[in-house]
Amino acid sequence: MSVLEKANLWLTDTFDAETQKEVQQLIATNSEQLTESFYKDLEFGTGGMRGVMGAGTNRINKYTLGKATQGLANYLLKTFPTKSLKVAIAYDCRHNSQTFAKTVAEVLSANNISVFLFEDLRPTPELSFSVKHLGCDAGIVLTASHNPPEYNGYKVYWNDGGQIVPPQDYNIIEEVNKLDFSEINFTANENLIEYIGSKVDEAFINASVTNGTFETKGRENLKIVFTSLHGTSIVSIPDALKKAGYTDVNIVEEQRIPNGDFPTVASPNPEEPAALKMATDLAKKINADIVIGTDPDCDRLGIAVRDTSGKMTLLNGNQTMSVMTNFLIKNWEKEGKLNGNQFVGSTIVSTNLVNQIATSYGVETKVGLTGFKWIAKMIRDAEGKQDFIGGGEESFGYMVGDFVRDKDAVTATLLACEIAANAKENGSSFYNELLNLYVKHNFYKEHLIAIVKKGMDGAQQIKQMMIDLRENPIKEIDGSKVKFLCDYQASTKTNLITGNVETIEIPKSNVLIYETVDGTKVAARPSGTEPKIKFYFSVNLPLDDVENSKKVETKLDEKIQRIIKEMKLA
Repeated sequence: MSVLEKANLWLTDTFDAETQKEVQQLIATNSEQLTESFYKDLEFGTGGMRGVMGAGTNRINKYTLGKATQGLANYLLKTFPTKSLKVAIAYDCRHNSQTFAKTVAEVLSANNISVFLFEDLRPTPELSFSVKHLGCDAGIVLTASHNPPEYNGYKVYWNDGGQIVPPQDYNIIEEVNKLDFSEINFTANENLIEYIGSKVDEAFINASVTNGTFETKGRENLKIVFTSLHGTSIVSIPDALKKAGYTDVNIVEEQRIPNGDFPTVASPNPEEPAALKMATDLAKKINADIVIGTDPDCDRLGIAVRDTSGKMTLLNGNQTMSVMTNFLIKNWEKEGKLNGNQFVGSTIVSTNLVNQIATSYGVETKVGLTGFKWIAKMIRDAEGKQDFIGGGEESFGYMVGDFVRDKDAVTATLLACEIAANAKENGSSFYNELLNLYVKHNFYKEHLIAIVKKGMDGAQQIKQMMIDLRENPIKEIDGSKVKFLCDYQASTKTNLITGNVETIEIPKSNVLIYETVDGTKVAARPSGTEPKIKFYFSVNLPLDDVENSKKVETKLDEKIQRIIKEMKLA
């Protein structure tokens, strides 16, 4: 079916007058925007369904969300035919999120499914928590995370509070694909929609404090700067910090009010130093110890701390997860809870430093695909056999314990402050704790570049880049022979030196990872939620003394830049 034929279907009585008018305007201009709106259907990626808002099959709107929800409802009714079904729904600060959340609730209620709908915006981790807390069969959150303002999205959670994974995701998608837009039931049963708020908030914050704090002294001496970047975390993190005993919390007032335009930043992404500039400027002004900023739906956090020269420095996700993992395991050890049946979670594109840290304590590291749904699956698969300590990924997400089964910036904020307060109380710092890990396990330096390729042409270019990397594998990186090529789509780990091929025992994904003899790692992965291809670089060298950290870091930075140039990526 052509783009124009697909667009014309949206001029029928199935669609409301406002949608038809928007489609008519797209057809009249016959522009690139018409093609972008209809050339494909939105699909579930690593973070669910995410896209630009507007009319069309490739857009987030009442009908694409309605179809996804009708498919979910059909799957739930088939899976649990005799059960009274319940679904929790939350939404963030983005334009239309509240309206979309109500539409989704209406579709579910129209299918005789009870809904717990948050009365106002809430953090994504609270939705994950509420699914288990309220005994729900599924959960939905309306969010596009840190994407630009024109985006929105839809994430589905299963009854354990984790995002959907196989077979649920494929089965739900199959149900969605069977549907015509005319089959969406929008006729709400308001009696089945219950609004929730403060009681769940209190339970969530109490659980966050219980899981994210330890026997830490000196909380009142830690000077914190916090920014919500106009997002949902403002409704939870200040209260959580106060309840935990942190009294010197300084909020960036210009970014306090939730706003889907994110007016003070180019991008509401705490991975980017520019997004936290107002916070780091305030930290310099008041001589703060730590800066914490969260993304709009409060599942990722960026942390800036003072380095050895006193400069406020944004840590990357690999550094943060390494320090957090070490602190958590050390506390489990201190409490006598390590018995060989514990594990931490990580991902294939995250730092191997976490693995080294865990091994030093006799703790297993389970490594999965990118996305916290896979860490949640690890927990579910290990229930009754192993205890989950914590887990993270390089993209600034961390999860403490399993009471929330998604990345959780509320509890991770508490953990970061516990680490900083404990270090300060003992004459150290968050940054020095990181350097001590480098001395013990090697200085690991990671770097990420993302190449944006928009539209149909861009998607084809990304596809071709991955084909080239597969069919013409790199043999040497910065003078070191490539030993392993891990192809997660083919589920193979090939030793390029011996020719030996092993099977990779995790789900298939379009990811390639090169590993060299000297421990360098280069990964390539198309984004599941944005029109990007991402390249991850990891290099490491021994560090004999903290005083030599800058010298070693410079060598590692130079090595990474040589690799990027060698691969013609810059």
